[in-house]
Amino acid sequence: MSYRFHHVHIVCKDLEKMVRFFTDVLEASLIDKRKFGTADGASLDLNGTTINLRVAREDEEMLGDASQSTYGYNHIGLEVEDIERAHKDLTERGFSFFMPPTDIPDLKIAFFKGPEDITIELCQPA
Repeated sequence: MSYRFHHVHIVCKDLEKMVRFFTDVLEASLIDKRKFGTADGASLDLNGTTINLRVAREDEEMLGDASQSTYGYNHIGLEVEDIERAHKDLTERGFSFFMPPTDIPDLKIAFFKGPEDITIELCQPA
């Protein structure tokens, strides 16, 4: 049996704001707006990775938000060619970095908060 990554699925409060973040800021392409069960949602293509977004279903009670540490989802990692340029661009757009570009073995990384406090890591291979 062979496995490979297919998609990430994020439940959000404001679908339109999240779609704009992924399309306008991260340059993803909107595949389509659709329902995930009874919940409104959207599918996007981020350079070959599918990002599914949806709001909470009517029968779903959401606890906490992405700003809290929980078991399960922790962050999205995105590879960039120039982390300094990405850091500058995102900072100018108003995004807050809680770790600026930092060298670690074989990688330079930075972390920022996206909409609804989702944590995003930028990675630049050494």
